[in-house]
This record gives sequence, C-alpha cells and structure tokens, in this order.
Amino acid sequence: MTTLIWIAIFLATFCFMEFMAWATHKYVMHGFLWSLHEDHHHKDHDSWFERNDAFFIFYAVVSITCFLLWKYDIFWAGLPIGIGIFAYGLAYFIVHDIFIHQRFKLLRKADNWYAKGIRRAHKIHHKHLGKGNGECFGMLWVPMKYFKRN
Repeated sequence: MTTLIWIAIFLATFCFMEFMAWATHKYVMHGFLWSLHEDHHHKDHDSWFERNDAFFIFYAVVSITCFLLWKYDIFWAGLPIGIGIFAYGLAYFIVHDIFIHQRFKLLRKADNWYAKGIRRAHKIHHKHLGKGNGECFGMLWVPMKYFKRN
C-alpha cells in the first residue's frame, strides 16, 4: 500500500510541477527575477550557460532537500516528492533545452503532433522579447490552439 501511495504522490508532484513551472515562468522569471531570465530571450554573452540556468539549480536544491528529509526520517513523503521534482526537471530539460532550444544536437527530427505543438507554443512565447505581454508560459501542457494545423 505504501508503494501505491508513493506512486500517487510522485505522479501528483510531477503534474503539480507543470503548474509550478508555469507560475514561476510567468510571475517570477518574467517578474522580479527577469534579470536572471532575460538572457534566455536576449542572448548577451558567448557562454553556453545562461543566467536563466539558476532556476534549474533552485529546483534541484528543493528536490535534494526532499530526498534528505526522507533519508533522515524527517518527512516520509520526501522521497516521492523529490523524485517527482527531479523527473519533471529532467523532462523539462529534455523538452526545453534539448528538443526546443537544441543546446545539445539531439532530437532534431522529432516531427509528431505533440512535438510540433509544444515547439510552436514556445516559439510564440519567444516572439515576445520583453518582460511583459508574454504568452504561453507552460512547457509540457500548452493550449490546444498550438496543436491545430494551419
């Protein structure tokens, strides 16, 4: 029974992370921490790393903290929550950094309905170069209009 509860917590955490990514992107990255996110929209340096990568570090620290809370018997649900945050971060990295932005030259030929939709939604997001008036802040779950064929 504990395993089923942990799987449910893991799945709930993974899904909740999509909401957290959307909210963080819309209200924090395009809000008071725009200074960290701006170089993702306007590359102003030659480094492979972006200041925007700091957000990955933040969520990694949260995930590691959950693992440690579980390991030291402080919070029993820390393990499935930590794994859920890690799994979402890995999915986000694969979709956002590898598939969409091609930081590694992999997954270049993905050409299915879902891949086209999320790529189209992210492209629309990047058309807005400034901090305000953005759209489509989600990553794995985007509005259906981006999946329709033109």
